[in-house]
Amino acid sequence: MVRLTQQALTALDAAVTVPTYYRRAVSAGIVHIGVGGFHRAHQAMYLDTLMNQGEALDWGIVGVGVMPGDKRMQEVLSRQDHLYTLVVKHPDGTFEPRVIGSMVDYLFAPDDVDAVIEAMANPAIRIVSLTVTEGGYNVHPVSGAFNLDNPLIKRDLSAPERPASTFGLVVEALVRRRARGLSPFTVMSCDNIQGNGDVARRMFSAFAAARERELGEWLENNVAFPNSMVDRITPVTVADDIDELARRFDVEDGWPVVCEPFTQWVLEDHFPPGRPPFEAAGVQLVDDVEPFELMKLRLLNASHQALTYFGYLAGYRYAHQVCQDPLFVEFLRRYMKEEGAPTLAPVPGIDLNAYQRTLIERFANPEIRDTLARLCAESSDRIPKWLVPVIRHQLAHDGDMAMSAAVVASWARYAEGVDEQGEPIEVVDALREPLMAIARDNRTRPEAFVDNRELFGDLADSPRFMAAYLEALSLLHERGARATLQALLASKGSS
Repeated sequence: MVRLTQQALTALDAAVTVPTYYRRAVSAGIVHIGVGGFHRAHQAMYLDTLMNQGEALDWGIVGVGVMPGDKRMQEVLSRQDHLYTLVVKHPDGTFEPRVIGSMVDYLFAPDDVDAVIEAMANPAIRIVSLTVTEGGYNVHPVSGAFNLDNPLIKRDLSAPERPASTFGLVVEALVRRRARGLSPFTVMSCDNIQGNGDVARRMFSAFAAARERELGEWLENNVAFPNSMVDRITPVTVADDIDELARRFDVEDGWPVVCEPFTQWVLEDHFPPGRPPFEAAGVQLVDDVEPFELMKLRLLNASHQALTYFGYLAGYRYAHQVCQDPLFVEFLRRYMKEEGAPTLAPVPGIDLNAYQRTLIERFANPEIRDTLARLCAESSDRIPKWLVPVIRHQLAHDGDMAMSAAVVASWARYAEGVDEQGEPIEVVDALREPLMAIARDNRTRPEAFVDNRELFGDLADSPRFMAAYLEALSLLHERGARATLQALLASKGSS
């Protein structure tokens, strides 16, 4: 067994691709906050690709963790010289292991806040990138305003030079750069939010303005926040992934990443301090990301929500199991074709029909083993952003939305915390307690779940939506997930 380190690269199995560049020549140009599996399968992989081409050697990544659980990531990556194995899993069982070397350091903010701030204040850093999840932007789900009542935000505003939040860290670094006569870095969001750069601009500007009005105006006018669309299915690393890497390739890696073969990154080309030659690694640099991001949010992300609650209630536990069931595949196909796709404008260079077919093929990859529990998590951040806009568009244009309404009903049923076999469901959501409290009354007050104005706005005032929602929820209670889908598809006829 070969433990993954820089020195051990030459001793790895020949099937494991390793960096071809001299890593000591790589210097930091990016600080990335939120080093999860997706970042390591996506952005870090693209940079590693460029470095293998002899490019972007001054764009190494300094990872930053701000959450308590990130401490272990720092420890593992430090022992491995910040190397890790990315394993691409093909549907036919072929594995492609590749060591990624684009990360040069990893800082755990609670250990040394000043070190993180100074890393971003370093003039060599020209991009600060983010994967902090949909909930990490502190956005009120209905008003869209920055939540100044968040205790962590209040704490940072009371002691701005010793921050704990992502907002506090980034803004303090910008303050120090401005005081030193340095140009601001670009803030690049890589999260699944429509207009992620625009959202980041609003939220960081609001935080800065709460700290000092003039600072907020300066930040909004001087810091670039490009929008982006990112895509690669990357399940959470589990013990089996570590064991399988060791068994197949004799590599001891404390935290590898597994992912599907497909990857896409569409990026608004707005980087005043400069950027790596991303296009040389396959990134699509565009003037307008919106058509691409809406395609992904309303077809891929919303379709994940369409399969996950129904699938879990029916007894499935993995996405590929659901997508090998013809009933669920037909439901997904019909949702995408009849409800999701009609909300989209043409997407440059994309055949939307082919894209939809590809999505189902990707979901059905048996090697990825993407858990429904992962896809069910943090629904209160996802459904309002991914699916509710589809419902609103279809209502406004007199279009079909019965399947979307049924997905909302399946979430409400899932939030009851018990599946159809009577087994408990571990609901993972920032709003877990209030959601489950409402869902417990689904049978006696079935309208209550969507009467939650914080998540659904005024959807409960739509008779057409409520009729479809209540019918689906009633069927879920009386007959279960499979029968609900069968009834729904039968009522809509063939397509």
